[in-house]
Amino acid sequence: MAYKISDACINCGACEGECPVGAISEADGTRVIDADACISCGACAGVCPTEAISGE
Repeated sequence: MAYKISDACINCGACEGECPVGAISEADGTRVIDADACISCGACAGVCPTEAISGE
């Protein structure tokens, strides 16, 4: 199941560089994860300073 980014995102960009498949991008002042590209590795969640990323 793909990871998701909540409203707690502060758009710091730390997660984007950690994604091995490039599934994270910026949109409307926040980061979003492309569910079709996400491989559910959790690398993004591990670096998020606000714990805004979770696997649901």
